[in-house]
Amino acid sequence: MTLRLPDSLISEIEAEAYRRRISRSDVMRERLERGKTGDGEADPLADIRDLIGSVDDPALPNDLSARTKHYLRAWGYGGKRSR
Repeated sequence: MTLRLPDSLISEIEAEAYRRRISRSDVMRERLERGKTGDGEADPLADIRDLIGSVDDPALPNDLSARTKHYLRAWGYGGKRSR
């Protein structure tokens, strides 16, 4: 199989392979595997999975996901706007 990649991506893969002391093919294989779920579908959260749940902001309510509509109304979203 032949695959053409942008020069920037090739440089990134080569640098990672050199740093980890593995082949470029192994790096590419790992990246391709990382982008798939068990059923062969792409994982839309793969790039941000490490960020999920990482926001600790005291200004945000603890039950925001459970009471979304309540907070949207309280903050004025969805109401009539003056023109």
